[in-house]
Amino acid sequence: MNRIKRTVTTLSMLVSAINCFSQITDSIPKKFATFTTDKFAITRPLNLEFTYTTPYSFKSEKGGNMLPESRISRFQQAKVSANINFIKRKTWLLSTTLGYSYTSTEAQIVQPGTEKSITIANNFQYLFSSLNLTYFSSLFGKRIIYNSSVIVDGSNKYLERVRGIFTGTMVLKANQRTKMTAGFLVSIDPSAQTPFLPTFSYEHKFNNGLIADIVLPRSLYLRKMVFNNNGRISLGSELDRTSFYLYNLDGTNQKYEYRQLDINSGLTYEHAIGKYFMITAKSGMKYTPSGRIFKKEESFADPVYKITPDPAFYFKMGISFNPFSVLGKKH
Repeated sequence: MNRIKRTVTTLSMLVSAINCFSQITDSIPKKFATFTTDKFAITRPLNLEFTYTTPYSFKSEKGGNMLPESRISRFQQAKVSANINFIKRKTWLLSTTLGYSYTSTEAQIVQPGTEKSITIANNFQYLFSSLNLTYFSSLFGKRIIYNSSVIVDGSNKYLERVRGIFTGTMVLKANQRTKMTAGFLVSIDPSAQTPFLPTFSYEHKFNNGLIADIVLPRSLYLRKMVFNNNGRISLGSELDRTSFYLYNLDGTNQKYEYRQLDINSGLTYEHAIGKYFMITAKSGMKYTPSGRIFKKEESFADPVYKITPDPAFYFKMGISFNPFSVLGKKH
């Protein structure tokens, strides 16, 4: 944890950009900013998260051969991301996203053919930055938003991959009670498991105060505003991803990437602090269908090592700077 604290302290220089954020956020189309920052924490001007996962066992496979069941005794993460807008015009917006994650793990690996295990502790750092161009237009009388991003990622040692993402989102309905969009996502990345994805979002406020909030393929929630709209409690599930690069696994210069997709299900509570800040607490069960190590130049579908973790309990705390938060506002 000391290393995590030192790393986050180093990255806290991003907080100094808050003055810049507060000066430029008024120029963002308000409805678009409110929608995206509410659904995706990574799009907020500043977001910090800390996650703790309880120990869990996992099965593993290498080269088609099953290995003895082993155990993860520590899995902790710290993440920070920031968004800075460079240029804003009436119909387009140029911005950048900066992100960093620190993953600390400890595993007891059972050796094949024996009952003995060895303890392996590692700390992984993953960084990314993207240049984003958002264009606001209309099609068939409906508002449509296009977004293209060029993303560079890597570790604390090397820059590793350049990839691209292009999305198109059409606003099908938007009023006080119901918001609905449909679109697509194209990923220009040889390692991507699914280069094309349809997207859909639906938010509806019921008369009893409950809110259905669906963002496919990412999340499914039932929400309720509490404490005079200063807080919000949610029940549901969302997808999350852990990714980092690995070196010197086999004594060669071959570079690898580890990637896992998590389904986090449980309760979320968010609360406004003043006008611009909010805290978030999440807790529940984490289900990981598969974690895979694959060569950097290959894809998630061609792993050299595959693990299947057991479900585990997780707890996440976060704080965000978000001038467009729906919390603390009268509805």
